[in-house]
Amino acid sequence: MENNFDNSPKELTPTAQAAPEPVVPENGLATNEAPNPAATFAPAPFAPRTDLSHLTRHADAIRGELSKVIVGQRDLAELLLVALLADGHVLLEGVPGVAKTLTAKLLARTLSVPFSRLQFTPDLMPSDVLGTSVFRPQKGEFEFRPGPIFASVVLIDEINRAPAKTQSALFEVMEERQITHDGTSYPLPAPFVVLATQNPIEQEGTYRLPEAQLDRFLFKLSVGYPTVEEEIAILEGHHAGFGDTPLDAVQAVVSAADLHQLREQVRRQHVEPKLLEYIARLVGQTRAHKGLYLGASPRASLALLNGAKALAALRGRDFITPEDIQYLAPMVLRHRLQLTPEREMEGGTPDDIVKQILQQIEVPR
Repeated sequence: MENNFDNSPKELTPTAQAAPEPVVPENGLATNEAPNPAATFAPAPFAPRTDLSHLTRHADAIRGELSKVIVGQRDLAELLLVALLADGHVLLEGVPGVAKTLTAKLLARTLSVPFSRLQFTPDLMPSDVLGTSVFRPQKGEFEFRPGPIFASVVLIDEINRAPAKTQSALFEVMEERQITHDGTSYPLPAPFVVLATQNPIEQEGTYRLPEAQLDRFLFKLSVGYPTVEEEIAILEGHHAGFGDTPLDAVQAVVSAADLHQLREQVRRQHVEPKLLEYIARLVGQTRAHKGLYLGASPRASLALLNGAKALAALRGRDFITPEDIQYLAPMVLRHRLQLTPEREMEGGTPDDIVKQILQQIEVPR
């Protein structure tokens, strides 16, 4: 998940100028000394209009807890924090053994909220996820027994192994944060975040996720292999701990009330109208691209806006920039786009399409 955009400051190219006018200092004596260019173009120190110290302190605390077990994966940790602050669900995709499930479990442990894990299998039924009604002879009536989905952080492992009937049970849950059973609606606890994993390689015994469900994920994050240095550190830590993963070393550092306060602060981030137009043009271009059979919905625009707000806050700014939008665009759009058969046969990917669109749309300044 590298940023393919050059955000480094560009060198200013001097242009031809007339000879400088004499400078008259406070003592009234004229001099032909030219003004100091460094003093002329020196930027004023940046000071955010909103106090983000509370958010930064909690984000650093979560990063510190994750780093006790996870080696590397700094970009992944940052994007998971972005999704958490933006109140969005995350789909983690990667080959087996790259710590997808472990990272999700550790993130849940840093929050002082209820957690549950679901292992999706081909024989899983909707009632195994949502809950079911149980007859109580003492009362002479049926009573609803909530399922494991009633938690604040829900880890769904191998989400693509359940059939469409079970997948569709997640539609209302992920979008409306409630379930409807026997005509009665039951709200889920707040906060509510789904962290799902899937293996892109193994296809036997798996089902393709419906587009309606994919659209409900804020991000789709690709978890890759560690570097050689990181893998050496993993081996050293594993050897020093004699094979045990020190999950108990990770402590809860953020409460539900803290998270609610941080999310409210993120929602109040400043956004220029031209950046709203930039997001709309980026997402709208996916619906007109000749290499795409299905473009992104307005839900993608909202996801890009909310994600950019959270990313800017994590990076110490109370306003978003075009670079925030460009950085998050692949993660927000890749699972919402469907390639045409021709582009798919050519070996194209949704990330390639997103990169092309980013290059076509004029960046506001």
